[in-house]
Amino acid sequence: MVKVRSHELRTQGKEDLLKQLTELKTELASLRVAQVTGGPATKVAKIKTVRKSIAKVLTVLNCNMKNNLRQLYRGKKFMPVDLKKKTTRAMRRALTHKEKSSQTLRQQKMAAAFPQRKFALSL
Repeated sequence: MVKVRSHELRTQGKEDLLKQLTELKTELASLRVAQVTGGPATKVAKIKTVRKSIAKVLTVLNCNMKNNLRQLYRGKKFMPVDLKKKTTRAMRRALTHKEKSSQTLRQQKMAAAFPQRKFALSL
């Protein structure tokens, strides 16, 4: 089997990817048998590329699944932890823009009673 390209895999559907994954796994099994029985060096060397191809197919499958789940949870109040944006711990715990700009009743009264003074500067 030829080397698998990730950009080609992204265009394929789930069924095609699963079918390709089973083909690659059966090929890997046959290559492992050839390795144990002392087959030609070309078959033994091909094991690495087949393993990498399996990894690429699985990566594309998982990425597609996560993207679909992100679409499903978009706009909802709660989201699973593994779908949230991975930022630093401090950024996740920081106040939101609304929380930063909110004022207590006392602060609102003080701002209304004593507004920021404007000065006219002449040079």
